[in-house]
Amino acid sequence: MKILITGAAGFIGSHLSRKLLAQNHSIVGIDNLNSYYSVALKESRLKMLEHENFKFYEESLENREAITEIFEQEKPEVVVNLAAQAGVRYSLENPHAYIESNIVGFINILEACRHNQIQQLIYASSSSVYGANTSLPFSVHDNIDHPLSLYAATKKANELMAHTYSSLYNIPTTGLRFFTVYGPWGRPDMALFMFTKNIIEGKPINVFNNGEMMRDFTYVDDIVESIARLVEKPAEPNPDWSGKNPDPGTSYAPYKIYNIGNNNPVNLMDFIEAIEEKVGKKAIKNFMPLQAGDVPATYADVADLYRDIDFQPQTSIKDGVSKFVDWYVEYYGVKLEGVENQA
Repeated sequence: MKILITGAAGFIGSHLSRKLLAQNHSIVGIDNLNSYYSVALKESRLKMLEHENFKFYEESLENREAITEIFEQEKPEVVVNLAAQAGVRYSLENPHAYIESNIVGFINILEACRHNQIQQLIYASSSSVYGANTSLPFSVHDNIDHPLSLYAATKKANELMAHTYSSLYNIPTTGLRFFTVYGPWGRPDMALFMFTKNIIEGKPINVFNNGEMMRDFTYVDDIVESIARLVEKPAEPNPDWSGKNPDPGTSYAPYKIYNIGNNNPVNLMDFIEAIEEKVGKKAIKNFMPLQAGDVPATYADVADLYRDIDFQPQTSIKDGVSKFVDWYVEYYGVKLEGVENQA
């Protein structure tokens, strides 16, 4: 198929592009290569995607005319929207960036899908939409009306907007709530990257909520395997859906929401310990209170995902962290003191 991927130079987008190219799909990538973090890292990811079946456009989703033109010219069959302004904490500093990218950009994608007979739209949501909900594990059938950050609110808005287009125009839409994705080529603003860098350099790491945090860390290969399988499985209406007892995760329209998580929460201190063991060095920990917008625990119920695509993420923290550190050491040319046989 011809698949259009927004955020193709991003962390998940670049991994997904590689996976789908290996499956002989044609990929049209869009990314604006903004400076939220290292442009050089994004360019390195793009370099890995050089392939006769990969075509790249440097463009922002907010540019309606450009997005319309790309869709009309390329005529993709499936769209995977991964481009977004990411990060819970940054949404407290620069809220307008989230409205422009995650709301204005997403409506441009929806309109382009509507006018170009797209077979299905898959889009990134986030575990952050669960907000103040403390019922664990988080289920796609739970209510999510109490977001704790503007980032989370924009992701919930994306789900609502997608449902509207599924209902009005019969476009199959599948929303994916990612749970703390990590792995090689990850973003420098993510915990694993910052922890690894600072531990190697002998600098302190900030440990929020005094370490009393649980996260359902999900390895990036498990994320892209899930998406690749869902590419072959467009959302369908739920024949049992009832307006008297509405299920938030499905619909009378071709609309579906999935959690993609490891279904195995890990204590933040155990996560740090896995990095310490791999790096061969103890972290200098700066314990801090819970930050505004953060939640103390995430835990994904992935029963629907497993039922529908016969797959659920299962990479262990030890293996995932090891692969990330190997990549980090090689990419940045770092030498680990006292640790042999590193990449």
